Amino acid sequence: MREMTGRQREVLQFIRTFTASHGVPPTVREIGEKLRVTPRAAFDHLKALERKGMLQRRQAAGRTSRSLVPTDSAPGGYRRVPILGRIAAGAPIDAIENRDGEVPIAPAALPNGGDDVFALRVRGDSMIGAHICDGDLVLVRRQDAAQPNDIVVAMVDAEATVKRFQRDGDRIVLKPEHPTMAPVVIDPRERHVRIVGKVVGLLRGL
Repeated sequence: MREMTGRQREVLQFIRTFTASHGVPPTVREIGEKLRVTPRAAFDHLKALERKGMLQRRQAAGRTSRSLVPTDSAPGGYRRVPILGRIAAGAPIDAIENRDGEVPIAPAALPNGGDDVFALRVRGDSMIGAHICDGDLVLVRRQDAAQPNDIVVAMVDAEATVKRFQRDGDRIVLKPEHPTMAPVVIDPRERHVRIVGKVVGLLRGL
């Protein structure tokens, strides 16, 4: 199999994300609009990906692109990522751990094939600067540590929030991505804080 070009990787990733969100692959026009290329150019990328074995044809009515799906996203090839409730992108809210459905995602689109990944519904707009909006689903990989500037899910005094992780000496800084909101600065000796996981993906429109 020949190596994909950078643009072909973009097309393939968009197809995976769109299919996970909408249940069907995007049309040629939708691919072109997303990547700002002509429908003809989008069609050529699809044909190249099919030749390289990254897309395969399925029986489907409608336009040609609707019949092309990622090879690792064929029926039965999805990982069902659990939606475990909601998370605040704003002031911390009580965490809701109840299972609230599932979202199917191709394993190749997830770190380590999706092991230890779950989804949370975002409430609030404090992370809008990171393109995380109210109502989005964030995909979170379970881990109890973070690197500076990671976007994390954190529990602060038994309440959950999603913020950018930073440090100020011994203090933990949970920084919003909103021009009018101040960071939450926590001294672990005074308040309990725990990293639940790192945000590794985003789904919109579900």
